[in-house]
Amino acid sequence: MYHRFHAPHDCAVERVTYISGDNWNANPIALKRVEKLFCKNERALLRTKLEATGHVVTLVPVVTVLVASIRLHFLDVLFHLKYRGPNVIACYAPFRKGEEMGWFQHGSTIIVFAPDAFAMRKRAGRKRHSHETAADAVAVKASGAHAGHGCVNAARRQE
Repeated sequence: MYHRFHAPHDCAVERVTYISGDNWNANPIALKRVEKLFCKNERALLRTKLEATGHVVTLVPVVTVLVASIRLHFLDVLFHLKYRGPNVIACYAPFRKGEEMGWFQHGSTIIVFAPDAFAMRKRAGRKRHSHETAADAVAVKASGAHAGHGCVNAARRQE
């Protein structure tokens, strides 16, 4: 299983918001049984600004069962359930499309929120595999698949 995540485009991370929580499994069965699972699990909101357009894209690494922590290359912080540092960290960390941004100590899920004009891009004739970078699937509209999880949307509004 691939545990690293990458920049979806040339961008800069401007702020990280850490939200402590549970470590529910995010498989299809758990997603059906646990209401707002992505709202309950530990996560970090990475507010990024795209270099080319200035659009804000929010990446949300969400931990799942057996995940010990979230690591980001640009912060000297280990986000985990016992983390007691600041929950909002201002920063400026530039990345090129496909460049590794961070990793999970085990594995997890990334949710991407972007303006309505953005859409998922998939290589023709192929399924996207977990080892491919997020650069291969640019973004999910904020009104898309995971937008029903109000806790992530509420956190975006605070930014």
